[in-house]
Amino acid sequence: MGKFSKAGGREMPELNTTSLPDLVFAILFFFMMITTMREVTLKVQFRSPQATELQKLEKKSLITFIYVGKPNSPELIAKLGNESRIQLNDAIAEISEVGDYIGREKSSMKEEDQPFMTTSIKADFETKMGIITDLKQALRQAYALKISYSAKPRGLDATR
Repeated sequence: MGKFSKAGGREMPELNTTSLPDLVFAILFFFMMITTMREVTLKVQFRSPQATELQKLEKKSLITFIYVGKPNSPELIAKLGNESRIQLNDAIAEISEVGDYIGREKSSMKEEDQPFMTTSIKADFETKMGIITDLKQALRQAYALKISYSAKPRGLDATR
């Protein structure tokens, strides 16, 4: 019968890490491809009003933002005047375009999420209520009935 001995002294082989950088870059590339970072270039002045009763919105993917304020660049002021304007995504729009915008935003969502879409109005605190009322009427006609208003907690700076 043979005898088993541990006198051979075999060592544990080292872990081969030559493919580790390739794996890290593949994972990094994957996350870069699936992540969307959507930023809107503000063309209107937006300084949040202050409020006391605030509630944080949960699902950011279900929120559609509409910005209302005075144009912030000299070119836009010369072209559009100094009155409050509506901005949808990256373009200045009229009230009549709000319904089509809401329709496009709803159609880009999953069908089961569409009833939960919230329209957030980010209006400058100096915006007249007339344009907000017109905007609310256009949203009502587009069946966008869940509306929220963006504001900052009382005591924080109201500049953006």
